[in-house]
Amino acid sequence: DGEAGARLGGDLATVLGAALVSMPVFALVHRGRRDADAERKGSSFLMGVGDFLVHWFMWAISPVERGLLRLGASPDHMNAAGLTFGLASGVLIGLGRLEAGGWAIALAGVCDILDGRLARAQKVASPYGKFIDSTLDRFVETFAFLGFAVYFAGRPWGPLVVAAGLGGSLLVSYAQARGETVGVSGSGGLMQRAERLVLQILGCLFDPLVCGWLGRPEGTVLFWVLVVMALGALATAVHRTVFIARRLRG
Repeated sequence: DGEAGARLGGDLATVLGAALVSMPVFALVHRGRRDADAERKGSSFLMGVGDFLVHWFMWAISPVERGLLRLGASPDHMNAAGLTFGLASGVLIGLGRLEAGGWAIALAGVCDILDGRLARAQKVASPYGKFIDSTLDRFVETFAFLGFAVYFAGRPWGPLVVAAGLGGSLLVSYAQARGETVGVSGSGGLMQRAERLVLQILGCLFDPLVCGWLGRPEGTVLFWVLVVMALGALATAVHRTVFIARRLRG
């Protein structure tokens, strides 16, 4: 376990180092140019404050996207891979393998991004794709929270925080979906899927390291990350509900 933890810690340092080095390269080379596909889709992060990260990340994974297109990979392949990584994340987190679970969540998120980008690049985007993508996202998110539920089962307030996080996350998506059925777009808010994924990933990856530094039991940092995520998700769900209701009354 110690050797595995050291490897994962080294992997994390390598990835973070590469990200920090590549960001200024992206800023200098692209000089404010934005990813066209992300622009058309209206992708945003942290209510627009973190949009630089969106376009940097699309640039960072573009070699993977081009490779998948050359190999003839389909959006369904990405959906299947994302679902597999999502299931793996729940199992790993439930077993206490937080770092590995965090990487699995990250890979599931990358697959979720790539399935839509492949569909639009191959001009096969369809109502079927939109339905299966959004539905499988809920499965992936639920798998991760089931892992959190097992991990925090014996800790004070743990089950409540996990239930609030899962409930808030599903309510955010449900409010938007129901709004769209009655002709009102309810997207937006602080704690959308991208923000929730990033918090889960960071919480899982950094918890063992930070808890070790602070001399706290493993899981402490992740617990408070989930508290923040749960409160933010519930607030976002309330915001969307009120916004859509007001639009419909008007």
